[in-house]
Order: sequence, then structure tokens, then C-alpha cells
Amino acid sequence: MHSAVVAKEGSENFEIGSERTLYPYVTGTSVIGIKYKDGILMTADMGGSYGSTLRYKSVERLKPVGKHSLLGASGEISDFQEILRYLDELILYDNMWDDGNSLGPKEVHNYLNRVMYNRRNKFNPLWNSLVLGGVKNGQKYLGLVSMIGVHFEDNHVATGFGNHLARPILRDEWHEDMSFEEAVKLLEKCMLVLLYRDRSAINKLQIAKITEEGVTIFEPYSLKTFWKFSAFHNPTKGAEGSW
Repeated sequence: MHSAVVAKEGSENFEIGSERTLYPYVTGTSVIGIKYKDGILMTADMGGSYGSTLRYKSVERLKPVGKHSLLGASGEISDFQEILRYLDELILYDNMWDDGNSLGPKEVHNYLNRVMYNRRNKFNPLWNSLVLGGVKNGQKYLGLVSMIGVHFEDNHVATGFGNHLARPILRDEWHEDMSFEEAVKLLEKCMLVLLYRDRSAINKLQIAKITEEGVTIFEPYSLKTFWKFSAFHNPTKGAEGSW
């Protein structure tokens, strides 16, 4: 997003520069993705924060891409919508060839990496971190792209606070042959920790899976919480400093 800045001097207008997006407006928080026995599972809550205000409570941040991919995004919601428009054009162009082939998750991940890095080099980034997962020809794929084009592939990935609070849990408890039920239970454990510790998280989450059969995005639901931990009653106990 950018706009020209026009100032008035007397009766004449003159352009004094252009502005880029310096900070996001409406944002979503963490997305977590993991591989499991049959494919990829992804989860995100449905909160949209206007600054520090939890303004929107039903923002869907998990979307299918073509036949073989699933995308999750944290960060600026309007930039995510722009990325979805890019991907719609990409998938439409791919379908127009009508050659019996279709883009897989690895190709979509590489495309997103190029888009994010290109916008970063223009000093006009798309303010998102993206999780892209999918299954094609029996091969599971899961990768992440940051807002400046940093990208990698792994067995489990997370954005936002999830990268700090959920990844340690995933490193300890994830294993390659997890069943669907085990994988959902692990994701719920991670989301519960984020709900307790991330001020932007809300207790309304979605889980989506992608297998060889396609994408399934489940209905939103809430987790059972417990707020009577002693540390919650006096969080500054034992802390050093004046606050």
C-alpha cells in the first residue's frame, strides 16, 4: 500500500513524496502447521486485532489454494486478501493450460517466496507471515514464508508468538506417524498455551486438514480453559524491578 503525499502552497499543489505501509492495521496472530500420518494439519484462531483492540472475532485465515495446497496467514488481513487475489490469478492461469497438470504445494510456496521478497525489495512489503502446506502424489509438504521473503520447509512450523511458545512443544511431542486425533490434540495444546500467553489470541479457533482427497476446513470451536493457576493471580510475584 502506498500513496502520494500532496501539499498546498498558495494555490498550487506539489508532490513531496510517497508513503508506504509503516505498520499494519488489522492483524491476525499465530498460525501453526504440522505434518501427520495422512497429510497436513493447520490451525489459527479467528481474531482480528485493530491495534491492541480485538475488533473482529470471525476472521478466517485458513484458505485452500488450488487442488493440492492449504494456506494460513498471520499479520495484516488486507495484505492477506491481496495475496489471495494473486493466488487466484496464478491458479486460473495454471488451469487455462488444461494440460492435466496442476501446481503443487512446493510450486505455490516458491511463488509466495518470490512475491514476498519482491515486495520487500520495493520497500513496500506485504505484512504477513505465511504457512503453506499440501499433499501431491503422496508427498507431504509444509513450509513458511516471512514478510521479507525468509522461507524454509519443516515438519512443523509456526508464525508469530507460536514460533516462540508452540515450537518447543512441537519439538518435544511431534512424531512422524501421528494419527489425526493425536495431531489435533497436540495443536489444541499449543493453541491453549497461546491463548494464555498471547494478548491477541481469542478462544475461537479453526482447524484445517489437507490430504490426497483434498482440503477440509472444520467449523470454529472453543477450548476448555482454566484460569485459576496461582501464577495468574499474582504474575509479578518474585519478579525483580520497580514494576
